[in-house]
This record gives sequence, C-alpha cells and structure tokens, in this order.
Amino acid sequence: MAPHIAQALTEAGADSADAYPKPLTEEVVQAADIVITTGCGDACPVMPGRRYLDDRPVADPDGAPIAVVRDIRDANDAHITELLTQLAP
Repeated sequence: MAPHIAQALTEAGADSADAYPKPLTEEVVQAADIVITTGCGDACPVMPGRRYLDDRPVADPDGAPIAVVRDIRDANDAHITELLTQLAP
C-alpha cells in the first residue's frame, strides 16, 4: 500500500497494517445478504437471490496527491454512511 494511502487511512482511524485487496469470490457473494461493489461491473460474480447495490466508479488513489486521497476517502465514507442509513430498519 502506498504510504500516502496508509496515511489517509490512519488519519481516519483505520489500521491498514494488515490490509490487502480481497477478491470478491462466488463463495463470499453467496454468504452475503447484500453485495455492495465499487466499479467492478461485469467482473463481479452475480448470484441469484442476492441484493446488489451501488457498483459506482471510484477514483484510484494510487499515485494521487494526499489531498486527493483524502477527498476519495471522505467521499467513500459519506457514501457508505448514506448506504447504511438506507439499509437501517
């Protein structure tokens, strides 16, 4: 993970020490009630009976200045918070 990405996550209180990309496998999708994706389009597995939300593009923070990385982080946080509000019973 690029240092400026780790810095932006640390600033937000996230521990990125053991973070790594995790593939969205059929098994993971099958175990989920709701699947929220970001920019994978046709590459993500689609399983019948699962609720899918979002699949919106997200800017790649790799190589971006720290201010841009913070903007991406904050936009994602706001979007996820909004999704959680919509999903609350």
